Amino acid sequence: MQVTQISDQQLIALYLDGDERSFEELLNRHKQKIYTSIYLFVKDQALAEDIFQEVFIKIIDTLRKGKYNHEGKFVQWAMRISYNMCVDYFRRTKRRPKVAPTETFDIFDVLQVSDDNAEQRIIKSQTHDKIRHLVDQLPPEQREVVILRHYADMSFKEIAKLTRVSINTALGRMRYALINIRKMIEEREVILQ
Repeated sequence: MQVTQISDQQLIALYLDGDERSFEELLNRHKQKIYTSIYLFVKDQALAEDIFQEVFIKIIDTLRKGKYNHEGKFVQWAMRISYNMCVDYFRRTKRRPKVAPTETFDIFDVLQVSDDNAEQRIIKSQTHDKIRHLVDQLPPEQREVVILRHYADMSFKEIAKLTRVSINTALGRMRYALINIRKMIEEREVILQ
């Protein structure tokens, strides 16, 4: 059986039995999703890389101590650790996460986009910038749900568990986020295309 066909739980078991390549496969499977979600919270490439490394050090430490349970999916557990580390960082520095591109990283570069002509790419880029700006204006709880849902591609069940609220609360925050974005579009007469 190839390593890519093995489940996360089997990879963890193999890693704990001394197979370092198993952990490398586990990391490769989920690093894009975890790193992207961290980056979207901290908006700083070097800081995101530092937190990402801290997340995997904590994961390795927890696995080696035998404290990981198999109840949930590995990626949900890893996302919860990364989320908590981002929250801890913001508590320490009193900074708010923002959704904004930098010169070196843009979440929309990661998303699959069909080939467009230059004009369509420019319009799409301007639209993404406008949406990011609107998301930045949301209250923190709403912004958090939008980032986790649309940028980290998490389900509402995963978001609720990660942020320690009910699914209805997570859904409500998304609903209010969308209402607020629509209101801002109307008030500011933002044209998205």
